[in-house]
Amino acid sequence: MSAFHAAIVHPDQSVTYCGEVTQDHLDHVRAIAAADTSPRFTVEHPSRPGALFVLREDGDLDWYEPVDAAPAPAYMPDPEPRAVADDLPPAGELPRGATGTAWISGAIRLGDGVIGGAMDTPGNPPRVTHHSTESPAGGKYLESIGSYLIRVASEPHLIYCPVTDRVGQFGPLNQSARALRNDGSRRTNREGRVNIQIEVLAYAKNPWTTGWDPAKKPGWQKILAAARSWGVPDVWPAGAPPKYPGGYSARSRSTWQNKGGHFAHAHVPGNDHGDPGAVDTRKILGGTGSTPAPSKPADKDAFPGVGAFGPGANNAHVTRLGTMLIARGGRRFYSVGAGPRWSDADRDATKAFQTAQGWRGADADGIPGPTTWELLVTGRGKDIPAASAKRKVSVAHLVAAAKADIPAPDGHTTYPGEVGLVEDALVAEGLLARRYADGSFGTKTRTAYAAWQRSKAGGSYTGSAADGYPGLDSLRRLAARHGFTATA
Repeated sequence: MSAFHAAIVHPDQSVTYCGEVTQDHLDHVRAIAAADTSPRFTVEHPSRPGALFVLREDGDLDWYEPVDAAPAPAYMPDPEPRAVADDLPPAGELPRGATGTAWISGAIRLGDGVIGGAMDTPGNPPRVTHHSTESPAGGKYLESIGSYLIRVASEPHLIYCPVTDRVGQFGPLNQSARALRNDGSRRTNREGRVNIQIEVLAYAKNPWTTGWDPAKKPGWQKILAAARSWGVPDVWPAGAPPKYPGGYSARSRSTWQNKGGHFAHAHVPGNDHGDPGAVDTRKILGGTGSTPAPSKPADKDAFPGVGAFGPGANNAHVTRLGTMLIARGGRRFYSVGAGPRWSDADRDATKAFQTAQGWRGADADGIPGPTTWELLVTGRGKDIPAASAKRKVSVAHLVAAAKADIPAPDGHTTYPGEVGLVEDALVAEGLLARRYADGSFGTKTRTAYAAWQRSKAGGSYTGSAADGYPGLDSLRRLAARHGFTATA
């Protein structure tokens, strides 16, 4: 029977070790947390299989780690060396060269005060990125969730409880946070003059602004004042955050990189989360903001907007899209040619074109965004490959990706094209959720591949032979069912 180390992480980040417990004990913990009236909630570690956290209303965080797991670092390494914070500055004091508020007065300090580093593109406009923790609010959940975010190396700058109006802060606002995935080689956490990231204690499916009055929340007003001190405008360049689940966002790279203002996690390219859900943008901005309407095309080649495409669309833009896709190698998807009514042919041909560019996940969802449209109207980018062309996937590349991606920060990729083909196949087999098919061979992908190895179709492997690291036989079996070629 599996054994686990049990510990309690306190709000000051001190840890009380409680000894070893059995799988039965952990099952009992899960059962208690699953009760409707329980004030405790469980969450899996995103990159350490078997590790479990229990969020507690009293501010403590219960932590369980498999006994046979590698030692867990308090922090995953940042892409750049972390500066040493011998003494945190007083609230409101600005580091040399700063021009806005670095530390919010009265905010609860969480962790050691250093979470990231300098911004990569300080000449780009300042922005705020909004998240939701997918957790309850109230009590002292702010402290327990803060401890969780520190342990999994996903700290934002700020964490906010809409019930208590309490604000927590992990690091200075003029440096980067760590709550976003990279967009390929571009580090979204370090985009812009500042990128102030806020985790709100809430569930995306239940917008936290419902019944919430910003005029009565001085803690939130401090957050707004801090953002405005850096020049973040009171606008939402990508529009209102989409509802969750079921919403859609284009995740435009052009908008993200070139516009300042407030963004949802759901707007950020290279990421697949849908938070914070359909929150009230005017309330978030204290009642003074606005959600910009999509602009009208300035000329015939301008992108007409995401709303012109997708289920139910019926217009000339759909016809033009189909015509351009056919010219770029997508003829096989259309049995009767291009037309104004959106169809599966348009979606499949668009996805094939996006995949040909090497895009994965939300960037290859079959709905044209500004970049897809620009490549088509200008004739740039790669054509859709012929149906007979099979892409190759190397076992050695997959194993190297797994060993590099799993211990790295979320979203790290090594061989995203080959990993993406395998993830698409695992999705089709029902072993991997679509949101995890992002080209990164993380723990979810490894778990799904282990399930494939154990399956009859995958070879009925057992024990260490079904460890989630691909072997040539199991990969050939998967390739035979999903149209690619497996190589050593």
